[in-house]
Amino acid sequence: MKNLLLGIVILTFFLNSEAQITQWRGPDRDGHFSETGLLKSWPEEGPELLFEVEKIGKGWSSPILVDGTIYTTGMIDTLDYLTSIDMEGNINWQVSYGRSWNKSFPDTRSTPTVDGERIYVQSGTGRLTCLNRETGAEIWAVDVDKDFETEYHIWGNAETPLIVDDKVICSPGGKKTSIVAFNKMNGELIWESKSLGGPRAYASATIYKYKDFRYVLAVIGTDLIALQPETGEIIWSYKYFNPEKWKGQSGLIWTNTPVFNEDEIFLTMGYDYHAVMLKMDSTGTSVSEKFIDQTFDNHHHGVIYHDGHLYGSNWQNNKRGKWVCMKWETGEIIYVDAWDTKGAMIMADGLLYCYNEKGNVGLAKPDPEGFEVISQFKVTKGAGTHWAHPFIADGKLLLRHGDVLMVHNIKE
Repeated sequence: MKNLLLGIVILTFFLNSEAQITQWRGPDRDGHFSETGLLKSWPEEGPELLFEVEKIGKGWSSPILVDGTIYTTGMIDTLDYLTSIDMEGNINWQVSYGRSWNKSFPDTRSTPTVDGERIYVQSGTGRLTCLNRETGAEIWAVDVDKDFETEYHIWGNAETPLIVDDKVICSPGGKKTSIVAFNKMNGELIWESKSLGGPRAYASATIYKYKDFRYVLAVIGTDLIALQPETGEIIWSYKYFNPEKWKGQSGLIWTNTPVFNEDEIFLTMGYDYHAVMLKMDSTGTSVSEKFIDQTFDNHHHGVIYHDGHLYGSNWQNNKRGKWVCMKWETGEIIYVDAWDTKGAMIMADGLLYCYNEKGNVGLAKPDPEGFEVISQFKVTKGAGTHWAHPFIADGKLLLRHGDVLMVHNIKE
């Protein structure tokens, strides 16, 4: 009986820990937000702008909102900064957590992950830092990419840390290891996986759950890897990108976290590189290709699974793309529709929120009949490319363009 009670306490602790995590692209990193009671259409000028905040630093990371405080990252001079903002638009504090990437496209990409009273974030050069959520004080830090001899591609580190139970997961890639796990309380190394070779990618890991299987799904520049979260054992892997067979652009721009439904996992990246649907076998120890698709090559904007279909945008070139719906079961492309150009997509309260690269934000129906924009408005503040994914919490839509944060009221 004592062992049973202890097991219940431990399980409750882990479940509660997961429930308290606020992170990039929603609670499960799949673009779905649990908000309800949201506006079903917007005024012509867009939903009410509550406030905007400047000087958060340049970046493409998402702002997040938890317990009445917004946290966002940005590059100021050559350093990555984490900023805490109250709900009146005042900056509580702003602290540096590491050096920015200093080569091609250096702006900050790592979104903070909040777990209880702690925040976890990575710099563009791979410094993983745990900070106090109230004060911004550093609790511990590890130079992941330096210590584990990361092999970089062109754009450095864009990963958002993943919290799993008592661990924080990072994906350095390289010859020394592929994936590592640290104690989330003190930064001590818990495990490092064997190396599958290949450089660091840009996609963030997620937790894959199906029946009795529970894996960390992580990405390096060449492979999707499923790991046992307790030990770091690689259960299976799939080589998605083969640089020897790729004659397109620079390639290796794998930024999208895998999307899954039951025993199937969808992978996509831009640049005319094929998307693939994988199916895991009944033992959970291998995957095989179910189908390959040449149309739904999502650049770095994320895709949404809803009611048997996938929604998102594809890549035609670095400035152009269309909006796509795919039937999950068969890979059939249901539509390819135009709306300005490609962009990021999330979902809440039955509707899609799309933020395209021309700065237009649209509210759309997830309807296989076609891409229908119900309402839209334009982001006019900030500078640079419109690449940051939106975030929704507490009836508010958070948008970021360059060094400007905008908070809109979307509560019905």
